[in-house]
This record gives sequence, C-alpha cells and structure tokens, in this order.
Amino acid sequence: MAEVTVDSKSRRGVEAAPKSQERREKILDAAEELFATSGFDGVTLRQIAKLAGVDVALTSYYFGPKLQLFDAVLKRRGEILNRARLDALRTAEAEAAPNPPPIEKVIEAFLRPLEIAQESEDRGWRNYCALVAYVNNSPVWGKKMIGKHFDKLVREFTAAMQRCFPDAPAKDIFWCYHNLSGALSLTFADTGRIDILSNGACESHNFKSAYDRMIPFMAAGFREICG
Repeated sequence: MAEVTVDSKSRRGVEAAPKSQERREKILDAAEELFATSGFDGVTLRQIAKLAGVDVALTSYYFGPKLQLFDAVLKRRGEILNRARLDALRTAEAEAAPNPPPIEKVIEAFLRPLEIAQESEDRGWRNYCALVAYVNNSPVWGKKMIGKHFDKLVREFTAAMQRCFPDAPAKDIFWCYHNLSGALSLTFADTGRIDILSNGACESHNFKSAYDRMIPFMAAGFREICG
C-alpha cells in the first residue's frame, strides 16, 4: 500500500497566521480537549476561554453559540482525516484494478490514517479521536454530528466493501461495518481498560498494536459473514 500521511500541521493554514486565526485555533484546541474529557454538556464557554487564554466574548465572536463551536471542532480535523482515508482507498483500488482490492486493504485504508494521526506529536489528534468516540456512542450526537461529518466517507467505504463481496446482502456489509465502527470507537476512547485486564501486556494508547490486530480480525469477520 502506498504511504498515507496526515500532516498534523496542515490544519494551521499559512505559516504565519494572523492573530485572529491564532486565537481561533487556540479556542478550537481548548474546546476539543474539554469536550473530549467532559462531553458537550459538561463544558462551558467560559472554561474553554480560560484554557485557550482568551476573553470569553471571543468564543462567541468567532464561533457563535456552543453548539456551533462543537460542530467546528468536529469539522476541523474530520476534513483532514476524511481526505486522507479517501486518498488511501483510491490508492488501494488503483493498485488492485481492474479487480476490487482485498477487504484487508479497504479496512487498512479506513484505519491507518487514524493511526498516523494518533501517533503524531500533535496531542490534539488523540483528544479529537476521544471526542469522536464520545459522539459516536451518543444517541443524540451520533445522529446529529457523526452523520453530518462522516456519512459521505463511510458510504464510500461501505460501497468498496460491497464490491469486495458483490453477492453479499447489503445488510451483512453494514452489520460488519457496524462492528468495525464499534471496535474503532473503543480504541479511540483510549480508556486504559485493556491495560488493566491484560495486567499491562497491552496498552490502549498503542494504536499501531491495536490496528495491526484489528485489520486481520475484521477482515476475517467480513469473510465469514459476507464471503
């Protein structure tokens, strides 16, 4: 598979951002961290402003009410991840053409850009992934926000999965994706639970180790159900 990169600095735009852009980024970083640890309802704009080191009025000035700031946080890194994952999928498809790529390559395209982001020096990526785990597991936010920012990408991947198993019922493809998404959300959450259960043999923040096992595990599940 061709190398997939996620530039943790690309979200900052030009090298010398104006002061207003720097303030926006500080607000987004602070909101991302607090929403990831305390959820939407557990965070106030005043807390976000304090962590960002800006006047609370600036949070509303730049982003409007808290819900719009929440949306902006999800959008910022989501766009980068979506682009990287779609590029990885297109590369896998081009390498396998005229046949569809094996399901492992499709799953790899879905997961590896996340690993690269999470293992980067930018701690914000881990905060972001923890936030996505929170949103994805909420009956309220899952419908409102995950669909808005990720459904288009997910449909690209489920279509690619269907091409791997053209005779499989669509419902089997989606249930398999559902299980993949669930495992991914638990990995995003980085709860430390596996550390305790394994007596330290496994570490929930070792994302490479997690995805190295998740890819063949999920591929086997797809083949069992859809193949």
